[in-house]
Amino acid sequence: MVRAPFRAAADRVRHRLTQIVRPKPRGRTPAGSGTAAPGDLTGPARRPYLRALGMLAVVVLGAWLGLLAVGSIRTPVGPMDTNMTLRPSLTGGSKINVSPLGALELDSHIAPLRLDVDVDRLDPERSQALVDRPERFAGLQDEVTRDVAAGTRELAVRSCVAVVSGATALGLVVYRRPRRALAAGGLALTLLAASGVSAYATWNPKSVLEPKFSGLLSSAPSLVGDARSIVTEFDIYQQELARLVTNVTKLYDATSTLPVYQPDPGTIRVLHVSDIHLNPAAWHIIASLVEQYEIDVIIDSGDTMDHGSAPENGFLDPIRDLGAPYVWVRGNHDSPVTQAYLAKFKNVSVLDDGGAVNVGGLRIAGTGDVSFTPDRTAPVGGKEAAQLEGARLASALRDQERAGTPVDIAVAHDPNTARETDGTVPLVLSGHLHRRINEQLKLGTRLKVEGSTGGGGLRAVQNEKPEKVHASVLYMDRSTRRLQAWDEITLGGLGLTTAEVSRHLPEENLKKDAPVSPTPSPTTSSTSSPSPDRSPTRATPSP
Repeated sequence: MVRAPFRAAADRVRHRLTQIVRPKPRGRTPAGSGTAAPGDLTGPARRPYLRALGMLAVVVLGAWLGLLAVGSIRTPVGPMDTNMTLRPSLTGGSKINVSPLGALELDSHIAPLRLDVDVDRLDPERSQALVDRPERFAGLQDEVTRDVAAGTRELAVRSCVAVVSGATALGLVVYRRPRRALAAGGLALTLLAASGVSAYATWNPKSVLEPKFSGLLSSAPSLVGDARSIVTEFDIYQQELARLVTNVTKLYDATSTLPVYQPDPGTIRVLHVSDIHLNPAAWHIIASLVEQYEIDVIIDSGDTMDHGSAPENGFLDPIRDLGAPYVWVRGNHDSPVTQAYLAKFKNVSVLDDGGAVNVGGLRIAGTGDVSFTPDRTAPVGGKEAAQLEGARLASALRDQERAGTPVDIAVAHDPNTARETDGTVPLVLSGHLHRRINEQLKLGTRLKVEGSTGGGGLRAVQNEKPEKVHASVLYMDRSTRRLQAWDEITLGGLGLTTAEVSRHLPEENLKKDAPVSPTPSPTTSSTSSPSPDRSPTRATPSP
């Protein structure tokens, strides 16, 4: 009779453990000797330590399988949904995974168990409730503490059931004796209890003062201060941690409620972003805008990184999935290493030295920044070097004109570079200043400087007032490839709950009494900040 696959696998495991527990007898066992027949794991063994090791192997393997199967819980922590799990570990400790930022490791205890907490997502309903009732932010810290404590208790009960069930089940498969199986389950519970006692005895509440950061959270120590300042002002530190959770909640809430745009088939839609500065939240904002505004091409005027180092390159990977062609020029925080990495992406066009490409129905040319200053020192050559680079870009634009391939949009990171293209291109885009500028230059070129789409980067939480998040949608006429209108999207930044979208027309269109812009104006979504000294924002009405 052919055995079922599960039964056959169980027999193989039992056979291997039998070989470990009891060696094969060399001769016939005398009757009444008290020694069990080969394969009987219940009889006395010639080598008791091998038998004990076999039992221990069954207990550990069964407990581990039980934890993998049912030893985790999903529990809300404030506005977040988390997954808590106990894992076997030689070093113990706790690990908090906050995707996509990275991970935080705490030397919280010494035990053969590690606590893993995965922050899965922000719950839209609980997040909206916090935004609608700002007074609830004051009790957010206590709420998070209660949620973590309740989750830990539930996880402890679930883990006990998991290890006992796993060890008992495996013991029953291997030994085929209920008494031995129950012994395996009892030993598993004893080991788990001993691990819990060890964790409790070695619990280190100060581990939060000296965390180990990995991934994009590697800059977090500079955000929350050094260990000494945290010790002396621990209450303030706790409040700032709760406030950081609150700020992220508000930022995601603002980006998820941006108005939906109904596109005009005769319009090319360009999303201008700049100065992301290694802030991962920017990719969520950009992806939301690409989807809602049906963007044809994204133009990034540089400073996507902070230091331009090779380890930072993984931060750029979400560009592949933004859903639109991406045109990029190097900023003074971006290195040639960054540029070479981006040039390998199929949907990315890297512009430098006046090079031009045709993307989304437009011809776009640009150049990278002449300086590389990741440590925020004064650029070598300063304004003069930037202007010289602008002159070279202008020369390349004139060459394009003479070749019969005029450029529609030029891109440079530094506005000093961009200004030198006046008269050679209808529209030039730049960034660098972390604030918006819209200027009609003397010879007719329009200069548009974008603010920081990354809200100044992760360093923004150090500022007394958070830096706003900026991006713009440019509406280009498909036939003339000229700017017809643009929407300025402004989020209130970390800690503020404002979202503003304002429509603007070029002055020349207004002077000609031009008709309503070729694209319907989106409905502005604006929510006032809870700060008492800040009034609700109001978007510029559409003409």
